[in-house]
Amino acid sequence: MNSVKAAFLAGAAALALSACSDGGGQEQAQAPAQPPAPAAPQIVASSSPLAQAIDRAAFSAQPLPPDAHRAMLIRAQVLLSRAHFSPGVIDGADGENLMNAVTAFERARGLPEDGRLDAEVWALLVRDTRPVVTDYVITEADVAGPFTEEIPTDYEEMAELDALGFTSPREALAEKFHMDESLLAALNPDADFSVAGTRIVVAAPGPETLPAPVTLVEVDKSRNQVRAYGADGALLASYPATVGSSDMPTPDGEWAVNLVAYDPHWNYDPDKLNFGDKSAGKLDIKPGPNNPVGAVWIDLTKETYGIHGAPEPRLVGKTASHGCVRLTNWDARQLGGAVKKGTRVVFTGSERPAKAKI
Repeated sequence: MNSVKAAFLAGAAALALSACSDGGGQEQAQAPAQPPAPAAPQIVASSSPLAQAIDRAAFSAQPLPPDAHRAMLIRAQVLLSRAHFSPGVIDGADGENLMNAVTAFERARGLPEDGRLDAEVWALLVRDTRPVVTDYVITEADVAGPFTEEIPTDYEEMAELDALGFTSPREALAEKFHMDESLLAALNPDADFSVAGTRIVVAAPGPETLPAPVTLVEVDKSRNQVRAYGADGALLASYPATVGSSDMPTPDGEWAVNLVAYDPHWNYDPDKLNFGDKSAGKLDIKPGPNNPVGAVWIDLTKETYGIHGAPEPRLVGKTASHGCVRLTNWDARQLGGAVKKGTRVVFTGSERPAKAKI
């Protein structure tokens, strides 16, 4: 989102912190502290036959039946996520996000970078022998809400809402475990996700934090990927990203992190934006995981630009943005927790031709 103005919550008060300034420089305010990462489920083998098939999945270079192929891809996606090479949403589907995650994993392991899930990559991934799916018991907090029944597409209607929360316990649970909603439903065909005490099968993608601070963030516009490096130059993590298109480009060159904020407001300003219904005037869109900038805003020293979360994780890396860099909410949270003010952010490559914009 090329011209974004964000206000950030600090405790109960909203601090008005503009992410685009008219020339006087950015207002100085403390961003709210990172909320504690949700507790990861204990990784124990599930008794579900569907879960057991995923945990037994083995690599094959030959075509597999659809269910076996999906199980293999789910296992690979979870193991890549645990190694901090995010495939984005865990959905058991092949595609560019998975290929780019494999490429980054290969780079970090000193392998030829072809992006192919092959026997050599598989052998390294399955050194982690823990189950990749596990049982989880839905809690009262999971179903308590409040939920936002429907998220409008019109910004003026969005601004009328008190929050842009999850639309259902199922959506909240899918995001909690980095899963596509359809996969969560497929693994739990008889589950009522609105009832506390229900036992379900979920992905176990691993820790929410990186093993070391990030000193360099690289935004690869050609590959739709963000990569994070440590002080020793080691590749710590990679994330699929939605970046600007050729007609709404992201920046070039080197910038830096200005601050990280959680649960940001998004302010629509028709004088600074080239999309939306400008007749509505300025709008304040409240926080929530379905806010247009998601649950996290990583503000950059390039005015009006940031790296941020996204309301629809399944679309990350597959559509164009209005100029900023979108990650899934969980990937933005992980990256945000590992950077600080002054962390270098370098943009490389060129945007692709425009796709559908979000």
